[in-house]
Amino acid sequence: MVDLVVNYDTLHKLYRAYMPFIKPAGLFVATTESHFLGQELTIAYRLPNATQTNEFKGSVVWINPLGASGGRPAGIGVKIKTDVESHKHHIEKLLSSELASSDLTCTM
Repeated sequence: MVDLVVNYDTLHKLYRAYMPFIKPAGLFVATTESHFLGQELTIAYRLPNATQTNEFKGSVVWINPLGASGGRPAGIGVKIKTDVESHKHHIEKLLSSELASSDLTCTM
């Protein structure tokens, strides 16, 4: 059962959501639903220009509450726990030219 579905329809949205400082990898999911640190979730997500949805199991490792500083959106950072290298590879391949950017992200 999928707990949350997210569509990263642009590279900019994916860049803002990717959490490379979470090891081995993590994604930010904008949501106003209540979650707690350590909560296990199944996330379905779609990458820019993709026709298929990817899915992983993960745990909540970051929470941006409503009204977070810096105008950051409410949501959660989820540490990817299943098929990590495949998810990380696809995301970083798409973001290869963006990862050195100094643009603000949803988390830091």
